[in-house]
Amino acid sequence: MEEAKPTAPKAPVEVTLRKFELSDVDAMMAWASDPKVAAACRWDPYESTEPLLAFIRDVVLPHPWFRAICISVADGEDPRPVGAVSVSPTGDTCRFELGYVLARAHWGKGVATAAVKRTVAAVFGEVEGLQRVEALVDVANPASQRVLEKAGFTREAVLRKYMLKKGAVLDMVMFSFIDTDPVPE
Repeated sequence: MEEAKPTAPKAPVEVTLRKFELSDVDAMMAWASDPKVAAACRWDPYESTEPLLAFIRDVVLPHPWFRAICISVADGEDPRPVGAVSVSPTGDTCRFELGYVLARAHWGKGVATAAVKRTVAAVFGEVEGLQRVEALVDVANPASQRVLEKAGFTREAVLRKYMLKKGAVLDMVMFSFIDTDPVPE
């Protein structure tokens, strides 16, 4: 019997954030058309690139803080988008809402957590007067709740029958990160 040779551990994936470009439509289509990804989102899966291109042009590009979550899949290759993260203004100038989505192939690998950590580190320095970033997560989505906990967010409450999404009234978990919280590394 031949002895198994140890394999070198995989290098951690480097997660970066950048502004979207119209040319990202095909990369975005990979996750935006996936019914399992869209199930946790407020939108239905996209069936063609035309409405997605309009979404990028009309919503993403003019948005004050909407970024592509990028990873490099091979040495020397330009990082490619595998998800998105946004921080959106609310009715209060001191409070913004975080949202994120990630291609299913990258779930459970720390990519979303790394992206949320980078987002928090950047947004407090970029948005004047920002004191709180909050995120709402379906109580039935423990993986997304864990992303926020690992990124340093505080679980505050369960908001019962809080949101209507795709015809269902959902209980949501409120998480927050405030300007005095330590920025995670």
